[in-house]
Amino acid sequence: MNDLTLARTSGNVIEKSGTTCSGEMSRSTAASWELRLPGQPSLTVHDNHWMNGERDLVLHKPTVVPEMPSALSNLHNRLRSGICASARHGELRIMVFPTYVDAHGRPRIKKSLTTWDLANAVGLHHLRELTAREGVGLEAAFDRPDLPPVDLDDPQHEKPLQHALLFPATDDETPVIAFVRFRIVPVLRHIGWLSSDND
Repeated sequence: MNDLTLARTSGNVIEKSGTTCSGEMSRSTAASWELRLPGQPSLTVHDNHWMNGERDLVLHKPTVVPEMPSALSNLHNRLRSGICASARHGELRIMVFPTYVDAHGRPRIKKSLTTWDLANAVGLHHLRELTAREGVGLEAAFDRPDLPPVDLDDPQHEKPLQHALLFPATDDETPVIAFVRFRIVPVLRHIGWLSSDND
């Protein structure tokens, strides 16, 4: 990630109570990942494994949030990305919904994009790096005959659709890298902490 570094933090797994993406109260254990950018406060991503079987990724809000632009501050503990089983055994998926910052400085997500627009939002080379990982693929989130194919060698610009990144259930790193790419990096660019040239 060039200037951006992402590393799993060593130490104890964090236990907490909260609400899952489906709105159910549950307890979770969270694996913690630290995202660093030189000259800026570090950010922490939690990979939450809920007791009810759900799983999600979120930019964790610390007890004391360091000074930062409101668009990034407002991303903490919001816009979680759920991880769920795919149709294939031993495979999970995360929806690829890139973040943008609205006119009021609030992070939002865009769910349906053409593959061309997704490549422009996330970066075609970043999507290719992700899908070059063993067992990782990018597909339409829903299997419908009217949807064009998802092909990073020839990204379609005809029909918006929802994209999903599929990865082996044993791979804990890929979904976190993807989450950083489509959920956090667009906000870092928006606030000027990261330019499109150095990520």
